[in-house]
Amino acid sequence: MSYVRSVKTTFASLRVSKKLQILIHGIGLSSLGSAIFLQSTVFTSILQNGYFRGVENSTPILLGEIGLTGCAIAYFAYIALKFVFANR
Repeated sequence: MSYVRSVKTTFASLRVSKKLQILIHGIGLSSLGSAIFLQSTVFTSILQNGYFRGVENSTPILLGEIGLTGCAIAYFAYIALKFVFANR
C-alpha cells in the first residue's frame, strides 16, 4: 500500500508545462492513429487473402514502427495513470 502512495505522490507532484502537454498529446494521438491505420490494413489483407504475411526489409521503417509502438505504449500508460490518480 505504501508503494501505491509513493507512486501517487510522485505522479501527482509531476507538473508538466502546457506546451509539453500539447507535444505529448500530439505524439501520443498520432501514434494511436497510425496503429489503428496499420491494424486496418492488416485486417483488410486477412479478409481478402485469408491470412497476413508481413515482412519488413527496410531497417528505418522497422525502427519507425517500433518507435511508434513505444510511443503509443508510453502514451497509454501516461493517460491511464493520469485518469487513475485524478479520481483519488
